[in-house]
Amino acid sequence: MKTFVVLVASIVLVSIFFCPMVMSAPSMPADLQIVQPDPSLPKELSAFFGKWQSTARPENFFVIVEKIDEEKASLYVWWVPIDRSGEGWERHEAQVIKERGKYKLWYPGRGGNNEYTLKGEYLESSILGRLRRVP
Repeated sequence: MKTFVVLVASIVLVSIFFCPMVMSAPSMPADLQIVQPDPSLPKELSAFFGKWQSTARPENFFVIVEKIDEEKASLYVWWVPIDRSGEGWERHEAQVIKERGKYKLWYPGRGGNNEYTLKGEYLESSILGRLRRVP
């Protein structure tokens, strides 16, 4: 029992000290051009704008919606595959789609078609899982 307690305590301490370093944000893309959404854009659509970080996956994913209008959105996506090969920023142009009164962003990407929807304070991705807004 004593060994089990020491093992659990060790795992918790390692998580506390090292996970923040693993989950730190990568440097921003050199050609990133953040463009504030037009004030006339519906708030449900402008809510996609900003920086997002994964919450539900062990890999570290980031999404930046750098520009959005009623037809398309410019995105940067940071991928860290499990084997860590090919990690880095990818630029995507997503289509803005409105279905049943809800907006979504869609683009074909690595791993298949990706679709983003807003669920409360989270950005839900069909491939990356749940993301939360970050500063």
